Amino acid sequence: MKKLLYISFCLVLFSSCEDVIDVDLNDAEPKLVIEASINYFKNTSGNEQSIKLSLSAPFFEDTIPPANDATVQISDTVGNTFNFIEEDNSGIYYNNSFIPVIDAEYTLAIIYNGETYTATETLTSVVPIDYVEQNNEGGFSGDDIELKAFYTDPEGIDNYYFFEFISDIPVVPTLSVYDDTFTDGNEIFGFYTEEDLESGDIVTIRNYGISSQFYDFMFILLQQGGDSGGGPFETQPATIRGNCINTTNPDNFPYGYFRLSEVDELIYTVE
Repeated sequence: MKKLLYISFCLVLFSSCEDVIDVDLNDAEPKLVIEASINYFKNTSGNEQSIKLSLSAPFFEDTIPPANDATVQISDTVGNTFNFIEEDNSGIYYNNSFIPVIDAEYTLAIIYNGETYTATETLTSVVPIDYVEQNNEGGFSGDDIELKAFYTDPEGIDNYYFFEFISDIPVVPTLSVYDDTFTDGNEIFGFYTEEDLESGDIVTIRNYGISSQFYDFMFILLQQGGDSGGGPFETQPATIRGNCINTTNPDNFPYGYFRLSEVDELIYTVE
């Protein structure tokens, strides 16, 4: 009888938790989202580049609306102007004649819905990935695969790095940023681990040279988007402003960042 009463109580308890709660979130006016990442891969011409423009959407929206019919161009300090043309109303704008020059300064200009957005950045160089070290006894369980992509930091120069690890298993790419405050002139590494990683999997490792401004931007973004669970000393969620500004209406600022990076890419097969 006691068991029957206990089971009946549990059924009532669980059935009482079936009410659907609708969360009423405030809707804001859509803002322009600028994904302007100019990537100059080592040993390539770097002439083919793209910029993605979209609009911010409500939290529960399944689709991200593209920003169509914008005028997009990048100019350098020696008089070159590179026009980016939208393809098939996708919100992705392409250029196949870009000229990447390390340490050169570039200015992005976007005209959308009668407003002008601009940003200025420098194309930042990066050192090559020297080698990859694999550890098959990582993680708390002692059987996770860990990868370390080693590179040598130049001595006496402030350097900032953005690492991207993309595997052929269905997981979100791992992103991380590093600076050389405590590692100047030393051999250091970008770190990657994934519990489902197995022998034979392919991991694409990319090391991007970035500016100190983008390092700060991405550091805060990764802190807010991490899964550490938060704590009293964690970065508090807030609107993260990139380097793009609206010169027509400053209050209608965009999201996103204009970045130019030299990139070193290594394709690694897990042993």
